[in-house]
Amino acid sequence: MSETTEPSHGTNGATDTHRRTPPRWLLLTIAGFFALFYAYDVWEAIGNLVGLNGQAQRLGTQLSALGWIVLIGAILIPVVVYVLAYWLGRSRAFGVQALTLLVGLCLVAVLSLDIIEFFGLGRLIV
Repeated sequence: MSETTEPSHGTNGATDTHRRTPPRWLLLTIAGFFALFYAYDVWEAIGNLVGLNGQAQRLGTQLSALGWIVLIGAILIPVVVYVLAYWLGRSRAFGVQALTLLVGLCLVAVLSLDIIEFFGLGRLIV
């Protein structure tokens, strides 16, 4: 066998496997594709903040401190989860990276629905 096709053996006789890393452009393309969905969640959370604040002002009241915390947290959650999912999947195969970003997107959806269900819109306005 030629030297390029022969597996190398370590000191214990085990075969060293070389992980084939996917091209960087492919990983960045996958990350960019999922970033659009995360950005939509951020945009939606900003819309909720602006819309609820405007509605509260039309009612002659304002958002409570809890309302500000919840609505700003809803903006930050997709950003934090995306960064974490990208960091966890950055050196993995492109399928694993895509799956990590998809699971993170599902987590953001669940957290967003939980925030809406747990707090409701009435508890966010004074």
